[in-house]
Amino acid sequence: MNKRLAFILSCTIFAAACGNSGDTKKTDADSTTPPAATTPSANAAGEKGLELIGASDCTTCHRLDKASSGASIGPAYSEVAAKYSPAADSTVDRLVKKIVSGGSGVWGSVPMTPHPSVPEADVKEMVKYILSLKK
Repeated sequence: MNKRLAFILSCTIFAAACGNSGDTKKTDADSTTPPAATTPSANAAGEKGLELIGASDCTTCHRLDKASSGASIGPAYSEVAAKYSPAADSTVDRLVKKIVSGGSGVWGSVPMTPHPSVPEADVKEMVKYILSLKK
């Protein structure tokens, strides 16, 4: 019973942390929005994805890389890029579904809240930007 209570409590805290309060004041999370990639083709391809990430609640739980300031609940974008192949369309589609539907187990036991209100086309642009960070 204690494990179940701890799981429910952690899910509740996580959901509260990832919720979009609609507050337009600049916060620390705003300063963690990742910078655009430096190559011209990456800038053109990733500019929309980066803009969409900055306008979303993604930076509440994710950072550009492990070295970025502040702790994060979810994996850094650089870790996601390192784990997945950017060339496979099936990878992009799988990650889009994961973001829209939410889930857990890939990066630990903390679940990612679903984002069903974000259009899949926008999520696809975000995923393409994140995968473009692969070194």
